[in-house]
Amino acid sequence: MEKTHYRWMLVPTLLFLVLFIYVPVVRGGVMAFQHYNLFDLSTLRFNGVGNFISVITDKHISFAQILLNTAVWLIGSLTFQFILGFALALLLRKPFAGRGLYTAFVFYGWALSGFAIGLTWAWLFNGQAGLVNDLLIRLGVLDQPIGFLSNPRLAMMSVIIPNIWYGVPFFGIMLLAALQSVPNELYEAATLDGAATVRKFISVTVPYVKPTIVSTILLRTMWIVNFPDLIYAMTNGGPVNRTNILATQMINKVFKEYDYGQGSAIAVIIMLLLFVYAVLYLRIVEDSKEELL
Repeated sequence: MEKTHYRWMLVPTLLFLVLFIYVPVVRGGVMAFQHYNLFDLSTLRFNGVGNFISVITDKHISFAQILLNTAVWLIGSLTFQFILGFALALLLRKPFAGRGLYTAFVFYGWALSGFAIGLTWAWLFNGQAGLVNDLLIRLGVLDQPIGFLSNPRLAMMSVIIPNIWYGVPFFGIMLLAALQSVPNELYEAATLDGAATVRKFISVTVPYVKPTIVSTILLRTMWIVNFPDLIYAMTNGGPVNRTNILATQMINKVFKEYDYGQGSAIAVIIMLLLFVYAVLYLRIVEDSKEELL
């Protein structure tokens, strides 16, 4: 009787998952194989892989460029988010005066809207009245303002920087929690063995927090690829598509061209790429564990 009671308590959660996650995913998957344009619903029909071919062979926007932009956006953001987040966690590990207040200020950015952050950084990088240009001119680095967001060579870097700032608290929070669970006995034993600080970090800290590192990198990769908020607020994918990634192109297809079929096709491509990445990533992690054993 008690088991039956607990099973009924799971029903609301299952209904929520089915109605708001699985049904939309399945519906989007079906749309990816349909000619589904709101400008002409009379031609709604199944067109096989036509949407995928149209997206990949689009003459106006290079799909290869979008894939490259996505890779640069991901690698540039993830690398520095992880390094700076890990460094932040190490700095916050030991107690110091005002640590709680400082931690709250640092992690506050994680609670903000990505689109709002994008608007703020767009103002900071503004080519005419931006704070960054003003500071660089006052310091003598620049003679005149430059358009960070309008320069094709600087635009991607300019959107990656705020994404790094936005993602550092996530790694900081997760890795700090993992670091605080490392037993002090391990460090004491390493000290008795004559291990230096760097050796303790490599042989004690990293192996102990490795499961957290693996999971956070995997999760953050998926979030970055599916995080067009900053780019849309700052550059809208420009200039000349230099910051246009898969997620922003999907939004463009849906809300500018009203082509739900091609938008869904891009969503399926993103999902498949992330699935392949997750499988390969976890496989490499497992292989490295076997080598260590």
